[in-house]
Amino acid sequence: MNNITKPVTLVALAMLSAGVGATTFDGSKPLLCAIQTVNECIPGYGCSALDAADVNLPDFLEVDAANNVISGTVAKTPVERIEHLDGKLILQGADDGIEEVRDGNAWTMVIDEDSGKLILNATGDDFSVVVFGACMER
Repeated sequence: MNNITKPVTLVALAMLSAGVGATTFDGSKPLLCAIQTVNECIPGYGCSALDAADVNLPDFLEVDAANNVISGTVAKTPVERIEHLDGKLILQGADDGIEEVRDGNAWTMVIDEDSGKLILNATGDDFSVVVFGACMER
C-alpha cells in the first residue's frame, strides 16, 4: 500500500465503524435478524441444538416494530406487546399454529438496543425453543 492509500483507507474504515456504532436497534426502523443458534428443550430430555428449519423458523426474520409484525419467508406473526426496558427492545406475542391442532405457543424476543444481539424464546406444551441471533437495520 502506498503512502497516499493508507490515510484514505484508515479514514474510510473510521467512517464505516462510526456509522455502525451510531445504529440503535430500538424498533424505530425495520430490522433484519439472522438466526444463528437454535436449542430445543424438552422436560426429562434436556436441550439439544437444532437447525432453524427443524423448528419451522426461517434463517432470517424481519422485525417491524412500528407496524407490530415479525415476518419470515412465508409467515407473519403479530407483535402484541412492545416495551423498552434497560436498553432492550422487548417484543411479545402468541401464535395459534395450525387451526384445530394443539400447537399454540407464546414467545418473547429481546433485542439489545446497542448491539442488535437477539434472543427469542418460544414455549408451548412441554417444550421451549431458545434462539440466538443478530439484527441489522433493514
